[in-house]
Amino acid sequence: TTTTTTTTTEDEGRRRGNETSSSSLSSSPSEEEEERSPETSLRSETESSGSEEETSSSSSEGVRELLRRLAIDGEGEKTLAAKQPRLKTRDVKGIAEYIESDECKNVVVMCGAGVSVAAGIPDFRTPGTGLYDNLAEYDLPYPQAVFEIGFFESNPEPFYLLASHLQPGKFEPTKTHKFIKLLETKKKLRRCFTQNIDSLETKAGVSEELVVAAHGNFDTARCLKGHSQDIEKVMEHVAKGEPMRCETCGEYVKPDIVFFGENLPIRFGQLARIDFNPENCDLLIVMGTSLQVQPFAGLIEYPDIDCPRLLINREKVGEVPSRRSFFEMGMSKGRGFDFSEEGKRDVLFLGDCDDGVSELCKHLGWEV
Repeated sequence: TTTTTTTTTEDEGRRRGNETSSSSLSSSPSEEEEERSPETSLRSETESSGSEEETSSSSSEGVRELLRRLAIDGEGEKTLAAKQPRLKTRDVKGIAEYIESDECKNVVVMCGAGVSVAAGIPDFRTPGTGLYDNLAEYDLPYPQAVFEIGFFESNPEPFYLLASHLQPGKFEPTKTHKFIKLLETKKKLRRCFTQNIDSLETKAGVSEELVVAAHGNFDTARCLKGHSQDIEKVMEHVAKGEPMRCETCGEYVKPDIVFFGENLPIRFGQLARIDFNPENCDLLIVMGTSLQVQPFAGLIEYPDIDCPRLLINREKVGEVPSRRSFFEMGMSKGRGFDFSEEGKRDVLFLGDCDDGVSELCKHLGWEV
């Protein structure tokens, strides 16, 4: 199982005291898990040792594994330096030329809340307009509580009230959603991993099997004890902002949206292992996300070391730190975005998602 967690939040102190692991529509694991590599998060393997001898042995193995990873990291950097760059130019035009080439057969897309802003759905963290800045009317102890499973169990009304404004059917796909459909039409789309719960990717025509809703959506619903529910009845309650209870056990019901403290869908981990392999990912396009929520954010590290990556976003995110500690280097691949002059494969478009997509389509000669 993989649990959602945020890597940085303003209300960290209050959440720690809550004893409920935080997780939202874009979510991540416990504080301990945040320091793991994405691979570790997806595997979610745990080992325990009962005796001091076993613990000592385990620690020795851990050090050896750390050193092994450092060696692999170093070799990877050498390999990257030796490889011929796939992009002719490190700009949007270069990305367009690469997409049109025979070399680019599989495009993987990662979407955050920013791709739906043009549809009228606010994102979460933009100061002033983001959802987290406009939840005062719900009388929450802190904004993220509306998406915490522990808080929902005792007070589901704020979530139902908020969901009444976010439910599908009220919004239409943006240019960015239509661009993702174009990638499928051109037989370039490998998969779209989305943090969003609005289902606008499929409403734009993208095939359901090509979309991974990492944080769930409103398509299905269950009660807190796992009993499946009639989604039409659930959405009637959502539309009125009235919490629904399960007729079988009396527990509260919620759409299958991943809250802080809940596991991600199994399909997320299964397809992430496959779709980001070198033979399945020729280009990664990341759009409209803060990349603050693990394990979703860690997916940018999965493609091959020379795989081109395009970030379309209002601000730079996911950059490789200028300095990494010995521990950090051993525990992750350290392949965050590198937009510096020394970088070889990452391209940045700063601005709204629809503007970035329009610029890309202009160079591709595609109409969106």
